[in-house]
Amino acid sequence: MDDIKKRLERELNHTVQRIRHMGGVNMEELGGGRADNSPLADEVDVIRLNEDREMNFATRSLLVERANKLAEALERLRGGEYGVCEECGEAIAPARLRAMPEVTTCVRCQDRLERMLPRLEPVGAAVDVDEPEDD
Repeated sequence: MDDIKKRLERELNHTVQRIRHMGGVNMEELGGGRADNSPLADEVDVIRLNEDREMNFATRSLLVERANKLAEALERLRGGEYGVCEECGEAIAPARLRAMPEVTTCVRCQDRLERMLPRLEPVGAAVDVDEPEDD
């Protein structure tokens, strides 16, 4: 159990360090230092900067979510519930815990949960062109 605790703490510390390292958008990037002053270059720079910012936010969100899950795993370990599937109560396979130490479900239950999730339709797929929109 001590090895598991150390691994969870190490993973949590590494994840928190990555969140801190990400910080915000570098203000030097806003200026860009580019000699091209054409409007198209400015638009492309703004688009690139917005894409970078959105990727940064998405990555940061995923890292925060993982840090929370790792902290919860440490709490489960302290409570003697680590490695037990919260759905069926069976032991989670050690290989699964090594790959993702923060998991709370066994493979079978996770598969069942994912099958129960409603499928998301691609953007625009639910729009019927022939029907008028409601005002």
